Amino acid sequence: MTTSIVTRFLLSTAAVCSALPCMASGNLSDSDAPAVFTKADSVALAGAGKKISLWDRLHVGGYGEVAMSRNFYSDNYLRYTEPGRYREGASHGRFDLPHVVIYLGYDFGKGWSFSSEIEFEHGGAEAAVEIETEEAGEYETEVERGGEVALEQFYIQKVFLPQLRLRVGMQVVPVGATNAHHEPNQFFGVYRPEGENTIMPCTWHEVSVSVGGTAGKWDYMAMFLPGLDSERFGNSTWIHDGSASPFEFKIANNYAFAARVDNRSVKGLRWGISGYVGNSFRNTLYPTESSKNDGIRGTVSILSVDFKYDDHNWLVRGYGNWGHLGDAAHISRFNISMSKNSTSKRQEVASDAMAVGVEAGYNIFGLIPRMNSDRQKFYVFGRYDWYDSMARMESGTSLDWCGRQKITAGINWFPIPQIVVKADYSYGILGHKYNNEPAVNIGIAYVGWFK
Repeated sequence: MTTSIVTRFLLSTAAVCSALPCMASGNLSDSDAPAVFTKADSVALAGAGKKISLWDRLHVGGYGEVAMSRNFYSDNYLRYTEPGRYREGASHGRFDLPHVVIYLGYDFGKGWSFSSEIEFEHGGAEAAVEIETEEAGEYETEVERGGEVALEQFYIQKVFLPQLRLRVGMQVVPVGATNAHHEPNQFFGVYRPEGENTIMPCTWHEVSVSVGGTAGKWDYMAMFLPGLDSERFGNSTWIHDGSASPFEFKIANNYAFAARVDNRSVKGLRWGISGYVGNSFRNTLYPTESSKNDGIRGTVSILSVDFKYDDHNWLVRGYGNWGHLGDAAHISRFNISMSKNSTSKRQEVASDAMAVGVEAGYNIFGLIPRMNSDRQKFYVFGRYDWYDSMARMESGTSLDWCGRQKITAGINWFPIPQIVVKADYSYGILGHKYNNEPAVNIGIAYVGWFK
């Protein structure tokens, strides 16, 4: 009896994903698949309940983005510390490949599957160099886990029931809307929502153990993972870089927990709540045995809510994030005192950070029967983001330019379900003494299966 129930569930999942090119928690037709059944499930389980060849058990897919921008403001490293000098700064352009991902999955049978994602960020496999705005414009090598080529996911999964599956390995941490839904068909602008992408790791992935499943209209996921590294926290990015490791392994002196729940009871609507808690201090190789560090934990707590409504030609998404860092003042002093040769940013970090965003688009082609039958979509959209990586300081003074708003308007055209062409105008709004940041962005992306 149990086997037949599981088989029917997996076959229905596979049927949906074969008709609609599923990627992660969504697909290019924007149907709202269960958030816990990611791209791994949709391919690795495609052969459930029937005999298939070894070749058919292998599945290959991916997504990729091409972006071109013209920024109508100065890119000088002093533009925030000396905004008056660069008020009339020349515009500058950038061409980029933000994310190119290759997915490989294999169904071993009897509920066992393997899944992996290899991500090429910014089109290369070289060390990235950045100019530090807080360090007199010094050129610094940006050390990220895996460099510019990252193994974003690599895990083995066992499905016991629709309500229960177990994963072990490298997985995306499902905290926030963007981490759970980060493919280019899951947001309107050329670039991912700036607020979440600034204050939290994105796409946040860790070697971890998780359980999840679907029960009726509810989806859940709970994860046990290593804690963040407070040594790498910063003023303009809060905990964003705390998940990266400059070593060949991830230090796990501290542990953390993350969880996510989604509901799809209302037609066209999915809403979700997610959270994270874990200590971050001492999650490093740097000596911390001093008595002045006694009792310091650096507990990171994050609460996030998000939603998506897709019906009547409207597509609306929104999110809200609040995060708190315990012992922020002590961590700030500790990081600032570190050697210049360390991997620390050596900056003050806030005790609280926040980000809020909403976007809404209307599919004009939904009113044209010929375009609608051809599965073409043409969204006209607007988006608003507000975030502050230094929303509250335990001590010290927050940097005004770390809090900002961003307004974006543009179009998304889907000539075929697997391709999206994007164009938008964005306007970053900073405090009165800083220069606002307008930009024009154009992009094209794909999401789909190759076999």
